[in-house]
Amino acid sequence: MKYDIPLFKIFWDKKDLQGVNAAITLGRDWAIGANVEAFEKKIAKYVGIKYAVAFNSGTSGLHALLIACGIKEGDEVIVPSFTFIATSNACLMVGAKPVFAEIENETYGLDPKDVEKKITKKTKAIMAVHVGGLGCRIKEIKKIADAHGLILIEDAAESLGSKIGNKHVATFGLASMVSFCSNKVITTGEGGAIVTNSKPIYEKLKLLRSHGRAETSNYFTSSEYMDYVELGYNFRMSNITAALGISQLEKITKIIALRQQNAKYLAKKLEHMPQIQLPYPPKGYTHIYQMFTIHVKGGKKLKDALKDYLNKLGIGAKVYFYPIHLTTFYRRKFNYKEGLLPKTEEISDTVLTLPMYPGLTKKEMDTVAKEISVFFKNLP
Repeated sequence: MKYDIPLFKIFWDKKDLQGVNAAITLGRDWAIGANVEAFEKKIAKYVGIKYAVAFNSGTSGLHALLIACGIKEGDEVIVPSFTFIATSNACLMVGAKPVFAEIENETYGLDPKDVEKKITKKTKAIMAVHVGGLGCRIKEIKKIADAHGLILIEDAAESLGSKIGNKHVATFGLASMVSFCSNKVITTGEGGAIVTNSKPIYEKLKLLRSHGRAETSNYFTSSEYMDYVELGYNFRMSNITAALGISQLEKITKIIALRQQNAKYLAKKLEHMPQIQLPYPPKGYTHIYQMFTIHVKGGKKLKDALKDYLNKLGIGAKVYFYPIHLTTFYRRKFNYKEGLLPKTEEISDTVLTLPMYPGLTKKEMDTVAKEISVFFKNLP
């Protein structure tokens, strides 16, 4: 029997269609419009922070944020290698060097002990990543950043809605990025935002995302001259995209609850298997399960075999993430080799992400669990 259970499916409803339709049929303001500002205010309110600036992608937002923070050529930024490549690429985009530190095996975020070891006179910032819907050891990392006078940036692309205690991730650092790409908890297809309590950072980001233009009104409908005061980019989110963002954000509590409910069910189905470690969060952490990532205890060969087995049955299974320092580009640029980050490499070799989304049915999760069980039972 062939299954068709993908890694993710987008959760959408009629309100999404209505919001986008209304933005289109308005017949104007498709680029800059009221939806963008409304979406920003809703994001800031949801996270519990003063300001949000929407971008056409999380990557654009990170790029602009590093510029706004004054990070430049010759600076170093400590980052994990177990993340999407945009995290470290943003550093290169402003001429800084990403310095990779190890991750720890409970949250898959930066290991605070190794972060401290990687600090040099050139270190300007620490960029901590909250992986797959779970907060990293951000409190410990913040203490290190504060003690050394470093900027703390949170890459919360995958973790909008995740909390540590009663505090949202993306609220511990100077500024943070959240993403609305297709596989995220809420999505606008492409898109992202920077959230911050810093008014100077907020004002700088608004300039950078729109050609360095000091906008006092809608550029496309106003006849007034607006001066260009910075070197900027076209990183804007469109009014149509923001309309989708508004309707998606209105559902985030429901979406997270469905993910958590499904994660609990799937974990229950898998917990009897000694060959795998399940993604249970540390005490006091709220996991929103943007990803459901298991650890396969038998090593890379066994993990790869399980991945291939599930894929052949039409069940999505994928490794997030392969270490950035071992990609062709980073090997060529910095002459990196295996063994630079042994813990990161070991974790990447033994984790596997399984299907997880709000619409995942119990029947589908039963199938996933059954086939994983069959795989392990049939091992020689």
